[in-house]
Amino acid sequence: MRLKVAVIGGGAAGFFAAISCKLYHPKASVVIFEKTTKLLAKVKVSGGGRCNVTNGYEGVSGFARHYPRGEKQLKKAFSQFNSADTIEWFESRGVKLKVEPDGRMFPVTDDSQTIIDCLLNQCKLLGVEVKTSTPVQTLKPVSDGIELELKDGSEKFNKVIVTTGGQPKAEGFQWLANLGHSVVEPVPSLFTFNMPKNPITELMGLSVANASVRIQGTKLVQSGPLLITHWGMSGPAVLKTSAWGARELHAMNYQFVAHINWLGEMKEQEVREIIQTVQSNSPKKQVKNLSPFNLPQRLWEFQLEKCELAFDKPWAEVSKKHINKLVEALINDQYAVSGKTTFKEEFVTAGGIDLADVDFNTMESRKVPGLYFAGEVLNIDGVTGGFNFQAAWTTGYIAGKHCLG
Repeated sequence: MRLKVAVIGGGAAGFFAAISCKLYHPKASVVIFEKTTKLLAKVKVSGGGRCNVTNGYEGVSGFARHYPRGEKQLKKAFSQFNSADTIEWFESRGVKLKVEPDGRMFPVTDDSQTIIDCLLNQCKLLGVEVKTSTPVQTLKPVSDGIELELKDGSEKFNKVIVTTGGQPKAEGFQWLANLGHSVVEPVPSLFTFNMPKNPITELMGLSVANASVRIQGTKLVQSGPLLITHWGMSGPAVLKTSAWGARELHAMNYQFVAHINWLGEMKEQEVREIIQTVQSNSPKKQVKNLSPFNLPQRLWEFQLEKCELAFDKPWAEVSKKHINKLVEALINDQYAVSGKTTFKEEFVTAGGIDLADVDFNTMESRKVPGLYFAGEVLNIDGVTGGFNFQAAWTTGYIAGKHCLG
């Protein structure tokens, strides 16, 4: 009798699990069930429609450090399939990838459809069946397998891989909790900071190459590029802060104070010395026309205005009081945050199936034999930069490979 495997969820982890299963078990019947009409929806929109496939800058060692939840388990999983394997997997199938200065990797076409086409073609080539508009209502362990309740009746499978992604509320995991799994309450991760009516938003579109973000009253500190938007602040520095602080910031109801060091890791003493040097070497230069820091001109002028420092003031005439204000504005600029903005199509959650319930050697459930998990349905999430997709490829690969022994 032909072995049957069901994959529930037509996203990145689901497709990779199905393909992996077929590659290792070519005689098996593999079906992907997707409840909507859209396949690989997050792949389509990720990275501004370019698809941030993985991260190539970090290399294999230390890759797991980029996961606020799941670091320990993924370290083990990456020994089976890691970023280098992902690159080789796609390139061996005709999809060339490129690495950008920050480590993010995209197809050279800069088009997510390239990744989608590759995955769809692999399924067609291997004989994976894909069913859209087919929600799975419930799972029921039975003798020699698991029964799926579908809209047109029930169907029995030998093994089932769940890749239904993150859910905004715990109720989205109830059907899995009913089988005895523990669910970690989901909260948003990778969100931007809202700063309603703050004058900084007038600089929307402006970015700083390396800023540091610290959250008042916590130990949260992250650095990286920062982007000013029409609603507040975004960019990797903010997104990384939101990922590592997902639960803390949720507990604060997204009402907190963010301290921004526009000069990255630069300390007060170094800033003061640079200003003193400018005052000595260019005393007659106007402050507006000579910024000793590598900041966008609009941001420099914004900070001078905030410090009530006249643009035409020669550096030699800048008072100690104004220097103190300027130093504070550059390395400890404070902004009240009131709320967050998540990208609905790309939303990432912290939470999901408790990792203690899963054997990461195989991705099999410790509660229900024959049931496997992959992707964001698990309590795993990474920072921005291709790490969430890598977790999907890795866990999907392992689940597919091992689900039939």
